[in-house]
Formats: sequence, C-alpha cells, structure tokens
Amino acid sequence: MPGPLSHIRVLDLSRIMAGPWCTQMLADLGAEVIKVERDGVGDDTRRWGPPWLKDESGADTDESGYYLSVNRGKRSVAVDLASAEGQEVVRRIAATADIIVENFRPGTLERYGLGYADLKAVKPDLIFASITGFGATGPRRNDSAYDFMIQAMGGLMSVTGEADGQPGGGPQKVGVPIVDIMTGMYTCIACLAALANREKTGQGDQIDIAMLDVSVAMLANQAMNYLVSGKAPTRRGNRHPNIQPQDVFPVADGYMVVAVGNDEQFERFATVLGMPGWAEDPRYRTNAARVENLSTLHPAICARLQTAPLAHWLEHLTAAKVPCGPINTVPMVFDEPQVRVRAMKQELPHPLAGAVPQVVSPMRFAAAPLVFDRAPPLLGADTEAILAELGL
Repeated sequence: MPGPLSHIRVLDLSRIMAGPWCTQMLADLGAEVIKVERDGVGDDTRRWGPPWLKDESGADTDESGYYLSVNRGKRSVAVDLASAEGQEVVRRIAATADIIVENFRPGTLERYGLGYADLKAVKPDLIFASITGFGATGPRRNDSAYDFMIQAMGGLMSVTGEADGQPGGGPQKVGVPIVDIMTGMYTCIACLAALANREKTGQGDQIDIAMLDVSVAMLANQAMNYLVSGKAPTRRGNRHPNIQPQDVFPVADGYMVVAVGNDEQFERFATVLGMPGWAEDPRYRTNAARVENLSTLHPAICARLQTAPLAHWLEHLTAAKVPCGPINTVPMVFDEPQVRVRAMKQELPHPLAGAVPQVVSPMRFAAAPLVFDRAPPLLGADTEAILAELGL
C-alpha cells in the first residue's frame, strides 16, 4: 500500500475512539494495521447506532456510523484473548509488528501474558503505546474514563458554552469527542517519534498516554491566561478571550463568523464596514484596546453588519482579506466547493453496501501520496487470511 509508512505493521488492540483514531491515521499513512477484536462481539462502537450503514437493498446492516468513522484501512481478526489460542495469535502478530496500540484497563493485558514486557520478549524493538483515562501512575490510574467525563474533569467544559446568566448559559461539551480525537493524535505523534528514535538507536519504547493529560494540554492559551494572571478563564460563548473582534455576528439574513487576527486586518475590516475611523480611535486602534473596550465595539459591529446580507459581507470582506465565513451545517460542509476540490469525502468499496462514504485524511504528500482503498472491515473479515499468513 502506498504512503510514507508502507513499511510499518501495526497491531491494533484498541477500541472505541482514541486508539482507533490513532491507528486509522497510521493506516492512512500506509501502515498495515491489524485490528484484533473480540470474537463474536467486536469493537464496542460496532453497536453504537443508529445510524447504520445501508446495504445495497437499502436495509440496515450491523455497521454503525460511529465504527465506520475510525476504522478505515484496517484488517480485522476476531479472537478470544482469554483463550490460549487467542493469546498465541496476538503474540504471533506482535512478533511481526513495529507498533502496538492498546487501551485496555491497566493490568488487563498482563493477565493474558500480553503486556509490554511479555511482547517485548517476542519483539525487542517493539513500540508499545498504552492509552488510558488517567495514565500508568497516580491515584486514578485504574479507573475507566470516557471523553465526556474527561472534557469535564480537564477543564474544557468550563471554557466552552455561553456565559453564565446568558440564554443557554452553562457548561458545554464540544460537539465531537475532541479529547478522544486529540488523544489519538498525540498517540500517533508519539508512535512516529518512537519510530524515528528506533531508527537511530535500534530500541523500541513504551508510551503512556492519558486522556486527562491530553485534556489539560489542550487548554493551551486558556491555561496560560490563568497561569500568568491568576484569573480563572470563564465561558464567553463564541468570543475569543485574547483577540477581537472574533465572534459570531448577526447579518441581515442570518449569522457569520469574523476572525480578525491583527491590527492591519481590523483596519481593512473597519473600512469595509464604512467605519474607517475605528482604526484610528484609541479605544480600538490596537488589539489590547479592542479587548478592553469590547462592550462598545461589539454592538457597533453588530449594527453595521445587520445592514446587509451574508453574501454581501462574504464578498467584500474576503476581497479585503479579512478572515470570515458562513456557519455551515454538516451537509453544507460537504457541499462547500473548497471541500469538494480537496476531495475530503471519498467513497470506498464495501462488501455489504457496495460503497461506504469516508471523510479521509487531510494530510497530503507529494512524494508518497496517500491512497484510500480499504473500507472499515467487517468483524473478523481477515481472520482466516491472517492466521494462514502466521502459519496457524
């Protein structure tokens, strides 16, 4: 399979979202990914529907949309890890693998004789990445976790949503499982770094990724705002805490997003709105002044933008190189001309549906282009073939 990782084999012992997101990224990059699933049951997300993929007659299959979102490009082997036979299959695959990604509760794989020390004995230069809710150390190391609870515990929900006292105010989670996704991405980066280090040293590594750690790291500027000021960040709706004007604004026929990022952009923005004097007004001339005086600037912007429809502002602000955009629904995203040109949605052959839509990787390589030709596998679809390859 093409791609920069076409020489790499990955043993995927993960399920749900974070681990499979990581291994799907590795598969997109060309790695051979063998997904080991519970015999007769499979990944938990196989049952996380509706919606379900339709077969060629229009009837529901057992393939959930959730499962289909994170398992592209993989091969599926169905085994019973509690059995000696299943454990031997995993050891045989591990002996040929470069990377293992797992997200069992701490100690589970060790009970099966499939922990890092066990499999390192089989493959000394193995890269073994473990994803857990809280990491391998600390008082909660043995506790289970899901994205929603970690968004809450990690502070993300304290800075997401409308401000208290406003309509719809109160803590909100992000509309996608963002901690799971970012945990998968951090794990993928860690695996690639370990591969690069193995090229230099010949040694593998053991990687410990905690969802709570990732959530804390994701606080980014909000965390640093607190650490340098001592003031806890609060929910501000769509208003950026450090840069203004950046918000959702009403226009004559709906809403739009404006994301002014510097003083030069603000000068052009003010000119398009017919208010060039704003750029010289000491209350608004600099970003710091605009943040301090947002209570007067924001309503003034709203008043100007409501004098014309969305299409007018998109045309003129875009021409002036002021970052702005419509607020697309998900169907509108896939109709967006730029998204179409970039081929972010592709159809892959599927044994039940004929074809399955996929939102593919955003990574583009000139020398090693990515190819998307393997749909998320049916449960155990490759068991016989892989066992034969292993001589079992």
